[in-house]
Amino acid sequence: MSVLIKGGRIITAADDYVGDIYVEGERISLIGESIDLQAERVIDAAGKYVLPGCVDPHTHLDMPFGGTTTIDDVQSGQTAAAFGGTTCHVDFIIQPQGSTFADAIEEWRGKANGKQVIDMGYHMAVTDLREGGTLEELASLPEQGITSYKLFMAYKGALMVDDETLFKTMEVAAETGALVMVHAENGDAIDVLVKKALAEGHTEPHWHALTRPPETEGEATNRAIQLAHVAGAPLYVVHVSCKESVEPIQLAREKGWDVWGETCTQYFFVDYSFLERPNFEGAKYVYTPPPRAKENQDVLWNAVRTDTLSAISTDHCAFLWDGQKSLGKDDFSKIPNGGPGLENRLQMIHEFGARAGRISLNRMVELLATNPAKLFGVYPRKGTIAVGSDADIVVFDPEKKVTISAKTQHSRVDYNLYEGTEVTGTPEIVLLRGQVLVDGDELVAEPGIGQFVRRAKFGEELRPAATAAA
Repeated sequence: MSVLIKGGRIITAADDYVGDIYVEGERISLIGESIDLQAERVIDAAGKYVLPGCVDPHTHLDMPFGGTTTIDDVQSGQTAAAFGGTTCHVDFIIQPQGSTFADAIEEWRGKANGKQVIDMGYHMAVTDLREGGTLEELASLPEQGITSYKLFMAYKGALMVDDETLFKTMEVAAETGALVMVHAENGDAIDVLVKKALAEGHTEPHWHALTRPPETEGEATNRAIQLAHVAGAPLYVVHVSCKESVEPIQLAREKGWDVWGETCTQYFFVDYSFLERPNFEGAKYVYTPPPRAKENQDVLWNAVRTDTLSAISTDHCAFLWDGQKSLGKDDFSKIPNGGPGLENRLQMIHEFGARAGRISLNRMVELLATNPAKLFGVYPRKGTIAVGSDADIVVFDPEKKVTISAKTQHSRVDYNLYEGTEVTGTPEIVLLRGQVLVDGDELVAEPGIGQFVRRAKFGEELRPAATAAA
C-alpha cells in the first residue's frame, strides 16, 4: 500500500518542520516538500502534527496476579494502545517459579498469536534461577531478541528475588548486551509494615501507600544502582514515583554511570489523596509504587525535562474495580495492584506537558517514542520519522477537545484514572507499518496485523555523559 501524508507539521525528537511523507509498503520512502507522487491513500495533514508512533516500554497484558488476571488481553489492550497513538510496546513474560525461560516464552507468545493489533516485544521477568531457568538459558535470550531482564525487588513470596539472584542476573546482562530493569522497592521492609498494619486493623486502600513509603523505593533504587555498577550492567529503573528514587538516579547519571529511569503517566496526576476516596473508590488507584504526596509531581516533571528520567510509560495493568479490585474489600493487601493507561498517555502528556509548557513537543516525542525505542532495541526502525523507518505514524489533531472517560475508552476495564479530564489534542489517524490502523473512531485493521519485534542488544545511544568524577 502507498500513502501520502501532505502538509503536516512533522515533529520528531530532533526536528519540527512542515512537510510531506510518502510511504511505500511498510517503510517511509521519501520526506520532502510538495511531493507529487500517486498514492492509494492521500491524507491531508494541514494544521495537524505528524508524530512517530509511540513506544510503550512497560505494559502487562493477560498477566496473572493476586489470584486473578489483568482484564485486558493482547487484543483489547493493544486496541486501546492504537487509539492512543502507540504502535509498539514491550510486555513482560513472567517466569513462573520452577519454570524454564523457554516454557515461559512459549506460554506468553501463545497468548498473543493472532490477537496482535500493534507490534510488540517482550522483556523477561526473572523469578527463579535455582529451580527454574538457568544462567546459561538466561544468557541465550538476547540472541532470541529478548534483550532485557526484569527483576522485582518487592512482592515477597511471589515475584520478589533476593540480592543474589539480582546480582547474578546483572552479571549475565553485562556479558550478553542485555538491559537490567528493576521494580525498586524494599520488599522485606514492606512485608513487615503490611503485616503490622493488618494486625492493627487497618484494611482501607490508603494503607497500600502507608505501608510502601517512598524511603523503601529510594533505598531499593540506590541498592540496584550500586549493584549494577559493580556488575558492569546497564540499569533501567521502572515506574519512578518520588524524589527519593529520582535523587540516586540523578547522582548516578551525573557520574556517567549506565543508569536510566522511567516514570509513568499516572504519577504526574494521581496523588495520595485519591487513595482516601470513600466507598472503596480509592482501590482504583492501588498500584505499585503507590500514588505519592502531590509535591513529587513537580519533581517528576523536572526530572523528565532535564533527562534525569528518560522515558514515560504506562505500566498498564488493568483490573476491574467491580469484581477484581473488590477482592481486597476487607484487606488492602489483597487488592490487585495495577491501573489502566495505554489509551491516554499521549493525550495527557501533550496536554499537561507540552501544551502547558513543562516540556517541548520534541521532548514529548523523545520521552514517549524515541528514547524507549533506543533503550529497548527497536530504533531507528521505530520511534522516529525517517526514510527507511517503519511507517508507524500518528496524525495528531492538536486542537480537538476530548473529555477522557471510561464510557468511550477501548480497554475492557470499568474505570479510567483520568475520568472527566478535558484535553485539547488527540490522535486522528494512526498508521502501523504503512497500513492505516485507526481512522477517527474506527479500528480499520484486523487483529493479527501486529508482529513480534526482534529487539537488538542494548546500544550506546543514550549513555549519559559524565558531569562529575566517576
